[in-house]
Amino acid sequence: MSRKVAVLVGSLRKESYNRKIANALVELAPELEFQFVEIGDLPFYNEDLETETPPTEWARFREEIRGVDGVLLVTPEYNRGVPAALKNAIDVGSRPYGSSVWSGKPVAVISSSQGAQGGFGANHQFRNGFVFLGMPQLQHEAYVGFTASLFDENGVLVKEDTRKFLKDFTGKFAAWIDKHAA
Repeated sequence: MSRKVAVLVGSLRKESYNRKIANALVELAPELEFQFVEIGDLPFYNEDLETETPPTEWARFREEIRGVDGVLLVTPEYNRGVPAALKNAIDVGSRPYGSSVWSGKPVAVISSSQGAQGGFGANHQFRNGFVFLGMPQLQHEAYVGFTASLFDENGVLVKEDTRKFLKDFTGKFAAWIDKHAA
């Protein structure tokens, strides 16, 4: 059974460790069909722009999310919280009121940092929003620390224990999607 998963990367940096983690998942989880949904071009949510013809970037984003079975966020932590670009994407997808593209979509979060805590604050900050949006969140937490040491010069994930952890995590997420399939 094919499971389409939207991947939203919270870091917009070209050499983002989060993007490298997300790219590694493609190899580690062949049972999931990952679709990277870009968020860097989304105008900040402003209800004044929510007209019959909202920004084309919003329409594109919403349509991409509508077409998936689950959502995976791979994110850093900025100032003990969620990066603005990722929070904006959540807001854009939740509007207009009553037309949220998130409702019922199983979701999982992998947070990371170059330090030891692995983006703990950002990971936990999502919980309230997911409950409000009706998104069943995988209760298996994924924190990836010391990200700078995980990849070789070509961006390949070389730490075997991290590979095993991420493979196990994506297996649990695939089962979670199946459990909550619409």
